[in-house]
Amino acid sequence: MTRPKTSKTEAVVLRQVPSGEADALLVLFTPERGKVRAMARGVRRPSSKLGGHLEPLDRVTLLLAQGQNLDVVAQAHLLHSNLGLRESLEALACGWYLADLVDAFTPDEAPNPALYDLLVEALGWLEESPQPALLLRWFELQLLGLAGYRPEVYRCVACRQPLASQGHAFSLPDGGVVCPDCRTGQEALAPLSLTALKVLRYLIDNGFPQARRLRWEAPLSQEVEVFLAQYIRYILEREVRSAAFLHRLEAWRRRSAAPATL
Repeated sequence: MTRPKTSKTEAVVLRQVPSGEADALLVLFTPERGKVRAMARGVRRPSSKLGGHLEPLDRVTLLLAQGQNLDVVAQAHLLHSNLGLRESLEALACGWYLADLVDAFTPDEAPNPALYDLLVEALGWLEESPQPALLLRWFELQLLGLAGYRPEVYRCVACRQPLASQGHAFSLPDGGVVCPDCRTGQEALAPLSLTALKVLRYLIDNGFPQARRLRWEAPLSQEVEVFLAQYIRYILEREVRSAAFLHRLEAWRRRSAAPATL
């Protein structure tokens, strides 16, 4: 089906990459077309009418003109700038991580309206959430489900039997938990405590208004974070772009919060 020469769409700006002296390549996520790459001509000039409307994490309405190789941004209207994220380096880094996850898990021109709604919702919660780590874990699990990689946490992926309350491990290649009887001979296993397994189930099965009620201590939070990072890295075969910076920022925050010793 032939695309119209111009099209209007809502989008979240995932990335802005400088191009030439004043242009920028935008990586956009839209509800109708999925991930789209478009060129914003002259956006980096101080006098540009597009300037300030196309920053990473902005939610915008765009008029896109079909170009020879890439669409070109003809008009842009800012719907929401997520200013609350820009007041905190930690919140901003979390927002970049959400955008990078969507970028990493989505091919170009593959519509996923549910994932678009999830990203918009998560960025909104991030502006007011007192528990950004919890929001990131919830988002990771919801995204994995929408991308076709939802972890199996109720039945053993080998024997398909319901999981009992005992020690388990997670098979990275199979994307699910294996029971103790099926662990022999399994490769690429990630340890997973019973408490962490229950947390995964809760975050998968609930929206964030319910998930945010969860209270967990640092060791459990770190276990779930490490496990999901390992699973995501296995799927993508690489680290998510902003993950390393986010980890360094979190390590600095923990050191700063630690009591001084004489």
